[in-house]
Amino acid sequence: MGRVPDPRSTSVPVDITAEPGLIPDLITRIPWPRWALFIVILAAGVLLVSCVLCVIYCCCRRCCQRRRKQPKDKEAVGLGSARSSTTTHLVQPDVDCLEPSSGGPRQWGRLLLSLEYDFGSQEIRVGLRQAENLKAEGTADPYACISVSTQAGKRHETKVHRGTLCPMFEETCCFLVPAAELPGATLKVQLLDFKRFSEHEPLGELQLSLGTVDPQHVLESWYQLGPPGTTEPEQMGELCFSLRYVPSSGRLTVVVLEARGLNPGLAGPYVKVQLMLNQRKWKKRKTSCKKGTTTPYFNEAFTFLVPFSQLQSVDLVLAVWAHGLQLRAEPVGKVLLGPRASGQPLQHWADMLVHARRPIAQWHHLQSPREVDHALALKPRLPLPRPRS
Repeated sequence: MGRVPDPRSTSVPVDITAEPGLIPDLITRIPWPRWALFIVILAAGVLLVSCVLCVIYCCCRRCCQRRRKQPKDKEAVGLGSARSSTTTHLVQPDVDCLEPSSGGPRQWGRLLLSLEYDFGSQEIRVGLRQAENLKAEGTADPYACISVSTQAGKRHETKVHRGTLCPMFEETCCFLVPAAELPGATLKVQLLDFKRFSEHEPLGELQLSLGTVDPQHVLESWYQLGPPGTTEPEQMGELCFSLRYVPSSGRLTVVVLEARGLNPGLAGPYVKVQLMLNQRKWKKRKTSCKKGTTTPYFNEAFTFLVPFSQLQSVDLVLAVWAHGLQLRAEPVGKVLLGPRASGQPLQHWADMLVHARRPIAQWHHLQSPREVDHALALKPRLPLPRPRS
């Protein structure tokens, strides 16, 4: 009989290679290099940690807000046990903590003026130097209007200064004031914000009694501006027109648009447009007559041929005429433009030259016809001698 083999002595071959795990298998199957795989894993970890931190931060913030909204424990506070100074501090804040604009007067800025009186010509010379700390919303386009109470209807307008609250005027004007009327005269300076198509906004006003000024010395000092006056001086009306100049052809186009604020007692207003060359009448046109209105609308254009070489010798005058109580046409007011003008008319003329070939429209206050004629140095015509009978 054969022998049964001993299982202990028989050598059975054993497979020592184990099956690979899940993660190593996935790593080997991904067709990426190992450094790229590590970067992706690191980025995912950073993103996960950031999300966890954001959630923790939001939870902490909500908890803090809830704690602030929760009412505190009720405590009995007796004001009688506290000192009087502490009670006053809790009930009424300190005066230093209040804003200065809440109770103090509004500051309108200040103005630098020089005054000089000439006894020979009986004229007072007003030198407007500069203004500081004007109050406006943002920036402004300030200009000044100067007048004296003894000379009704005469005033001087300065040049418009763009985009500033501290304009440098450096302008001088003269007013005829007899020495006997000097103590009762009042100098009025108005600061206005220029608006091309709307009402000009007042920035401040100065009213100075000339009786307090020593006429024998030149005075230059700062004056505090006050609020604008509630009563405006009587106006003769306003006129709106546009100017356009083409240098190549020498064509000056004046478009008379409309007028407003005229005296209701006037009838049939119309506008005369006149050109002066070397202080002599040169060319003139006039609009149609508008009856039954104090706000006439014209919209009429007039073209004049003015060579560029003669532009510095030309004065443009627009006059509003109307029929008064005597059924006779009389000038209501005039506007002078050109190199010899001042204030807003001079600014309008300069804007026309700067923006060539473009129409520039603007409203203008009518001035006294005598004042414009005096600025033009026009001499009245001598009446023709009548034949003797």
